[in-house]
Amino acid sequence: MLGWALTFLVIAIIAAVFGFGGIASASAGIAQILFFVFLVLFVVALIARAVRGRRV
Repeated sequence: MLGWALTFLVIAIIAAVFGFGGIASASAGIAQILFFVFLVLFVVALIARAVRGRRV
């Protein structure tokens, strides 16, 4: 998921350099959404691991 966010971020930067404002803003928006989804899933995974504890 983080890879997709980085991919869309790179697309947004390249589109912005070439002057494609609509594509750049759309790609940046998608990258931002994917990054926050990744961040939420990461926090949920950390909490689940802390609650479950370590099994032997």
